[in-house]
Amino acid sequence: MNRGFRGEIITTAASRELAKLVMLDAAGLQEEEAERQARRHARHGHNKEELTGPLYTTLDALNSLDHFGRTATYGEAIALGKGVQATFSDAGHILGSASVLLELEEEGRKRRVLFSGDLGYQGRAILRDPNPPSDVDVVVMETTYGDRLHKSLRPSVEELYEAINSTFAAGGNVIIPTFALERAQEILYYLREGIKAGSLSGSIQVFLDSPMAISATEIFRRHPECYDKDACELFSEGHDPFNFPGLHFVRQTSESMALNRLGGGAVIMAGSGMCTGGRVRHHLKHHLWRKDSSIVFVGFAARGTLARLIVDGAKEIRLFGEEIPVRANIHTIGGFSAHADRDELLAWHRRTGSPARTFLVHGEQDTMESFAAQLSNTEVIMPGLHEEYSL
Repeated sequence: MNRGFRGEIITTAASRELAKLVMLDAAGLQEEEAERQARRHARHGHNKEELTGPLYTTLDALNSLDHFGRTATYGEAIALGKGVQATFSDAGHILGSASVLLELEEEGRKRRVLFSGDLGYQGRAILRDPNPPSDVDVVVMETTYGDRLHKSLRPSVEELYEAINSTFAAGGNVIIPTFALERAQEILYYLREGIKAGSLSGSIQVFLDSPMAISATEIFRRHPECYDKDACELFSEGHDPFNFPGLHFVRQTSESMALNRLGGGAVIMAGSGMCTGGRVRHHLKHHLWRKDSSIVFVGFAARGTLARLIVDGAKEIRLFGEEIPVRANIHTIGGFSAHADRDELLAWHRRTGSPARTFLVHGEQDTMESFAAQLSNTEVIMPGLHEEYSL
């Protein structure tokens, strides 16, 4: 908005709510970081001109909400202008995610252009499977995991249960660094399923120590129109797929600090997923050195993050000015990815029909080239920045 955008933002109802949550949270974090930088500069006598302010502020985020207009419903076309209409279809990635089909007409010529957005995979919990339209002329699709296959989900769930049970048997706590959107809700779902099936104790105590994840979970509850059949049946039978007797929502900082007094027998889910900030860093400080505790990573850990250092076997890490030895059990469970893998991407592409051209985007160059070699009966293009193509 600061760069002049004055148009209409069209999105699904769930995405609208999640966007508001994420933008306001990110703005607040940026403002806090700007204030910390200002204090550091003042202490060292640096010029204010050297400071970089937040990318956007809370006021900017609030002002942007005024541009959210029509709400998209899956499968219903929206007119955008003369000869242009858009239809959203479920991308199965996160709540409210969508692929967008543009139906274009100019001087009697028609084109159906499909933008994949981030794609989920078939058979995951809570959300429906991706559902692309067919008979598409042009596809623009992501290739994030276009060169690899994910570990199967069911063994990953069983591995999570085993990590929890073995840690409790040793007398420790389980710390799960958690992404607030999707991953937190998915883990809650499987914890509930584990209790129901007897794979986990019915008296298990789980603490969701992330105000943002708590708010996101409340948003999930308001949008069952995005759920798959199993999750819908739970709701229709009066069951909440994100709740069970031993679940506690931790909003206040004082409540979060009190968790560090728990000797054992607790699962603490806290952000951020890559341990770059948030409350999880405090829990790591109190548990990494404990041989009876476990740290369970259920998401991607990028290079250079604290999560990646721990996953790669660091013997000691620095937190809050202290050197903390890593003695806890470290579990890396890779089957919970929200992204489609190579085979799922290929299956999605086949369901679009026989597009004349396929543009590959959103992936490392090597990944795109590997995925391109798997495609047939379509012209594959890997566009560069600012390149233009006539449709």
